[in-house]
Amino acid sequence: MSEVVLLQMKASNAKRSLLALSILLLASMAPASEDGTKTARCGAVDQVYLYATPDPDHWLPAVLLLHGSGDRAAHMIQAWSQIAHQQKIVLLAPELPRDPKFEESAPQIFRCMVEDAKNFLRIDPQRVYLFGNSMGGYLAYDGAMFESDYFAAVAVHAMRIADDYQWIVNRAHRKTPIAIYIGDHDQFFSLESVRKTRDLLQNAGFPLHYVELGQHDHNYYALSEKINADSWDFLRQNQLPTGAPSR
Repeated sequence: MSEVVLLQMKASNAKRSLLALSILLLASMAPASEDGTKTARCGAVDQVYLYATPDPDHWLPAVLLLHGSGDRAAHMIQAWSQIAHQQKIVLLAPELPRDPKFEESAPQIFRCMVEDAKNFLRIDPQRVYLFGNSMGGYLAYDGAMFESDYFAAVAVHAMRIADDYQWIVNRAHRKTPIAIYIGDHDQFFSLESVRKTRDLLQNAGFPLHYVELGQHDHNYYALSEKINADSWDFLRQNQLPTGAPSR
């Protein structure tokens, strides 16, 4: 083998070694993500939830994701994973039971769950948000009213406040900013019923972001990327004032 060929091979090997070293250095510099499953003891309830953080070493905002009836927490985490990594957001998602009695204690359980997560995740207490789809949206309205001093803002897809439940708007100590998303072809909730909720909240003085989605039905996941991006643009503009109670 000629000396020229040997020199070319050595140069090629050196380049490959340098490339491998660069990849290792970049990997070591990138923040390590972390995810898993946890159970929080909330009164008499053992609440199971999933968590995911793109950077466990820094204080980050958190979005509590509430799934619809028959859905699972993992699907919500997956739908939000891309924007969470891009925007550096902690995701928390409880496994919600299909039990009407759960609603009575849901806002307190959500708060308890976030407090549990704070024991091992760096969550900014002024930037904790709620996002709910369908049944999860119903519970998100509860969180907005009964824990208005805890959740900085709330976003809801495909849900309205029922006529016989409108009294909850008077329970909010703080006018929680709320975003509402509804498809014009929703099979379960008419535009008229959701517009009624919009007007209810606006008349009560809640900061509101209202979006009607053309040619969209009740299927959140069909437009989840678009809905999540717009939701986060709204949520991140709001935070609790410094010194607001976190417990």
